[in-house]
Amino acid sequence: MFATVLSLACRDLQLKGRPGLQTLQMTSSLRRSYGTTENNPSSKEEAPLYDVVISGGGMVGSSMACALGYDPNFCGKKILLLEAGHKKNLDIMPDTYNNRVSSLTPGSATLLSSFGAWEHICQKRYRPFKRMQVWDACSDAMITFDKEGLEDMGYVVENDLILTALTKQLDAIADRVKVLYRSRVVRYKWPSTYQEADASPWVQIELADGHHLQTKLLIGADGPNSMVRKSGGIQTVQWNYDQSAVVATLHLSEPTENNVAWQRFLPSGPIALLPLSDTLSSLVWSTSHEHASQLASLDEESFTDAVNSAFWSNENHSEFIDTAGFMFRSSLSILNPTGTSTRQLPPSVSKVDPNSRATFPLGLGHAAEYIGYRLALIGDSAHRVHPLAGQGVNLGFGDVASLAHHLSRAAFDGKDLGSTRHLLQYETERQRHNLPMMAAIDLLKRLYSTNNALFVLLRTMGLQATNAVVPMKEQIMAFASK
Repeated sequence: MFATVLSLACRDLQLKGRPGLQTLQMTSSLRRSYGTTENNPSSKEEAPLYDVVISGGGMVGSSMACALGYDPNFCGKKILLLEAGHKKNLDIMPDTYNNRVSSLTPGSATLLSSFGAWEHICQKRYRPFKRMQVWDACSDAMITFDKEGLEDMGYVVENDLILTALTKQLDAIADRVKVLYRSRVVRYKWPSTYQEADASPWVQIELADGHHLQTKLLIGADGPNSMVRKSGGIQTVQWNYDQSAVVATLHLSEPTENNVAWQRFLPSGPIALLPLSDTLSSLVWSTSHEHASQLASLDEESFTDAVNSAFWSNENHSEFIDTAGFMFRSSLSILNPTGTSTRQLPPSVSKVDPNSRATFPLGLGHAAEYIGYRLALIGDSAHRVHPLAGQGVNLGFGDVASLAHHLSRAAFDGKDLGSTRHLLQYETERQRHNLPMMAAIDLLKRLYSTNNALFVLLRTMGLQATNAVVPMKEQIMAFASK
């Protein structure tokens, strides 16, 4: 259903002409002298021109700045990163873990390694996991993912630590990438595709402090409510899930090797437990807004009991589903005995870290286009997904790797960085990856948000069949780890 709706909506938007490529009238006033980006708004110098401006200094935007800054083909190019917040610096790691973490794929770790950020993360703290176990709260159906030789499947890292590592790498190339912190954009002005004699060919940027900038290419990395996307006239297909995610840091009842990522599909939404250390795990529990509010207001003991019950309780089981599932699983084990997996029991939780609980709303969004004239979108500016598969920031890092590759080739060939020719190659490449992933996540969310017996039986058999076919699981892992 998701893929059909999204396809029709995007096709309808494209019939109206590609947003961002429309002719926008610009007056000669944009060519007047502006203040520079230094602390002197009254200066009458020409507005500084950058080859690339990245709007949004979160994990994805900062990664984009690093990828370009460390690219030898961008030597001599002027790159600017605009970030509305403060500079992140965690030279001394706090004893407590941050409640916002990311589950990074090997592909994301490779990207961070390409410009040295991963080394900083490894010197601080992170937790690899070697196995994933996903199971249904309404049946005994489960699926496990692991790699031969128990190689690392992924890495759980605090978001603040990722951003600190990226900041360190940007500091090391301050002569190649300029970063403006606490810089809020109030207006973007787009160049006309058919230039008047006195019109600027560049994107014009006005900051809240009165400074003006211009750039040959603007990259939007400013989140799901992207001002860059809206200013560029790019439409989105989006909806809310009527769910919120509850996050927290949990203490385990006893120390364990803790190298498994756990996820259970409850009728109200998925609950996941990600390893942080031998004694700590990170919780991501997606549920209704009302239930999320209740969970956030519970005392620590009641909250701990609720988490343990969510992972261990069989109250949603039925004898019919359990019997049918057992018979189907037995048949599969006879036909393919090598495809069976050993079920592990999740760890129990003893307490929750004080003040670590937080909630945030969930939804889905996808931009009709990722690019426009002198414009490219990456990360949440282009797409927003449910956290059930842990793919949010990984999709963004995939965007960074792809766009950096195409821009590097354009720079090497001496081409205009804002040209839609190579930007279209980026858009095609990423939409071919992101759309199927988003459709699969949305389908899983809807399929498991019910305890209807027919749907439970169908998903039970589907999950067991997928678990039994090893090549299929390997294809899923390979696609998700990019």
